[in-house]
Amino acid sequence: MNTLISIVTRFVPRHYLQQVAHLGLRLISPFYFGNNIEDPINGKTYRKILPYGRITPRENALAPNSLSLERHRLIWLFLKERTNFFNAPHKMLHMAPEYCFLRLFRKMNNLEYVTGDLVSPWADHHFDVHEIPFEDNSFDVLMANHLLEHVEDDAQVMREFYRVMKPGGWGIFQVPIDYSNPKTEEDKSITNPAERERLYWQRDHVRLFGRDYGDRLRKAGFVVTESHFASELGVELQKRYAITPEEIIYFCEKK
Repeated sequence: MNTLISIVTRFVPRHYLQQVAHLGLRLISPFYFGNNIEDPINGKTYRKILPYGRITPRENALAPNSLSLERHRLIWLFLKERTNFFNAPHKMLHMAPEYCFLRLFRKMNNLEYVTGDLVSPWADHHFDVHEIPFEDNSFDVLMANHLLEHVEDDAQVMREFYRVMKPGGWGIFQVPIDYSNPKTEEDKSITNPAERERLYWQRDHVRLFGRDYGDRLRKAGFVVTESHFASELGVELQKRYAITPEEIIYFCEKK
């Protein structure tokens, strides 16, 4: 299973996977029935969940019903515990919308929900995120997870996120981070997919963020809170929800 998942996630384009993966994984979900792990997004429980990863798949990463990964379950818990996302009116722009959130967010009566992506079949609008086709100060909430490591100019995209966010608005922009490295690594001359995978953890990544990620967001204008919410949950809940204790939530506000 680990080898199959590694091959599929490395070599099958993401927009193709998005169209078919949820159908197949729902079929095998009953074989994982149990009560060791809970997906907080839909409340379903499992004895274990699927591995996931490009090179070395992580155990207990992918929940088969919702397609949530560790970061998605962490974000959901953070939204519930640390924000008014579920009970206050918001206009939201969700870039690269994830399947685990998409249908639930669309059903929320307090949310005016707008999705965007370059190619995703799930997005309402298709555009290059370097030039977001919305007016200044349009959205209360922005979300774009595991997107900034793919774009040509992450600073420009961060500025675009800041531009379309309303004063008083906020966003969550999670990315892969090498916490052992104080600085982001990027080199535009590296175009070989195998070399990008070696250096940046994935064949279609153009950089690997380091611990300076928060400062890069601040340069775009955001007030950034680097929340250690995952570690604050404690070991029991980390295991229950299958989340990564080390992951930091980057909560970005426009004052």
